[in-house]
Formats: sequence, structure tokens, C-alpha cells
Amino acid sequence: MKGLWLENNQLQLRTDIPTPKPPSGEALVRVLCAGICNTDLELKRGYYPYKGILGHEFVGVVEQGPEHLINQRVVGEINAVCGHCRFCLSGLPTHCENRTVLGIVNRNGAFADYLCLPVENLHLVPDHVTTEVATFTEPLAAALEIQQQVVLHPDARVLVVGDGKLGQLVAQTLALTGCDLLVVGRHHDKLAYLEARGIKTGLVDAVVGTFDIAVECTGNPEGFALARRALRPRGTLVLKSTYAGNLSLDASSLVVDEITLIGSRCGPFTPALDLLAQGQVDVKPLIHAHYPLKDGLAAFEHAQTKGVLKVLLDVHEE
Repeated sequence: MKGLWLENNQLQLRTDIPTPKPPSGEALVRVLCAGICNTDLELKRGYYPYKGILGHEFVGVVEQGPEHLINQRVVGEINAVCGHCRFCLSGLPTHCENRTVLGIVNRNGAFADYLCLPVENLHLVPDHVTTEVATFTEPLAAALEIQQQVVLHPDARVLVVGDGKLGQLVAQTLALTGCDLLVVGRHHDKLAYLEARGIKTGLVDAVVGTFDIAVECTGNPEGFALARRALRPRGTLVLKSTYAGNLSLDASSLVVDEITLIGSRCGPFTPALDLLAQGQVDVKPLIHAHYPLKDGLAAFEHAQTKGVLKVLLDVHEE
């Protein structure tokens, strides 16, 4: 089968990859569409020593698995867990000590004709949700994870730093809580997507006053510094982005201001699919390009271009 293979920080299109055979408890999924995200780009830059097929945002059709899933469109949670370690047993399976992670840690990903995932990871896509829209389920779930970790009151002042792919989804989901929200970034055209939905935006120098919660979605030191600077004492700083390099910070200021620092990663798929089905989050303006899988290297080049949001790989027709 075809797939985008990463090895020694070099990405190549291979056509000689064996089609995977699902082990017991897993399903074989024919990939329809997959999205390139910042984690994929950072893995290519060497953020984590990964070898294999990239990609973790996808929609596919089950070809081998339980009867009720055969020929059904699905999305999949990316952490494949053991079920018996202390984290799994305590209800924290995304931190499983023995997990593999689709396209990220020891499990081939979605930029290929086929992938395998545990059946328990799969979620049916509602019939009226298009495949390209459903491809956003995984990052939208990650955005919703914030609301699993932080209590958001309607009078809370919340700052989102970053107008990129993840920042757009974080902003839209936080806006649904009714909080006093401001999103800042560097790109008028990206901020305009949020303004069209009635979300207050500004450039990075528009931050005045202090905020109860700041969500950092840029993955760069400048974004972190701005988010930290904007917090009131005993405020909460949520980190939604991974950082390719080391991050320097003023730890003393965190202590003096008693700042709560929260890392935030994977989130709940069912609420994400519900939001997409109900049209409460609009992802279509975020799609900047489609490429066939055979042009995956060009797709990566496009995805790395400044100002580009989501690039999708069309792997198979429905």
C-alpha cells in the first residue's frame, strides 16, 4: 500500500508498505481523508524520534472488524491502551504506561491506504456530517479537553493566544461556554473567521488588563510569554501546543503569582462529533487545500507555508 513514511526526519512516499493485518480486538480501516496538523510537521522536524507512517486525524471505512462497523465511516481515538496499568485502571487511559499512539508513538498512522486501531477507539460518523468536516474530530476533541480540566464560569475572562488551526477550534469551543473571550493572533484574515462568528479578536498587542485563564496555542516562546504575562495572580495557564525546542520561563514569577499550569492534550470524541453534527462549530473555512495521497510531499510543503491552516489528504473516494 501507499503511505507517507518518516525516518531520520526524512519524509517519503512509499508504495511498498504491507497492508496491516489487524490483531485481535482491532479493526482494519480504509482511510478516506486525513488532516495534516502541527504535530505531524514537528515530528518531521525532529520533535520526537518517530519512525513510520505519520498522521492521526482521519476518517475511514471499516473493512475488517465487528459486523456492525463493516462499511461504516468512523473516526478514531489515537491512543491504543493496555487496559491494565495504573492509569488505565484509574480512568486515565490517555496516559497509559504502555500505550501506542496513532502516527506518533510506535503505531503506523493515517497517511496511508489503511490503518489499524482497537475497535473500542472507533466512533461512527453521523450520516449528515461530511467526511472532510469529520476529519476535524480529533483536534476538536483536543480543544474540548480544556473544558474537562478547567471550570469556566460565564464571567471568566479568557484569553486564547494563537489564530492557527488549533487556536481556531479552541476559540470556537470556548465561545460556546459564554465566557468573556478574547482571541489574539498575528493574521487579520485568520482572526476574521472568528469575528464572523461574533468572537472578540485582536492582534497580539491588543492584550490589556489581566485574565483569569490564558490558553496558549502557538507552540512558540513568544506565545507562551504573552499568555503568562496576561494572567492575574492565581490565574490558570493552559498549554495546548507541543514545543519543538526547549522553553525558557521565569519559574519565580509562577511561584510568586501562584499560577496554575495545565498541560492539555487529547479529548472526548463524542462531544466533538455532536458539535460537528449540530453545526455549532464551523470548520470549513479552515480547510485551505486538498491533495491526493500520491502528492503527499507537496501537501506537507503547502501545510508548512506561513498563513496556511488545514491541508487535507484525500486517500480514497467514498
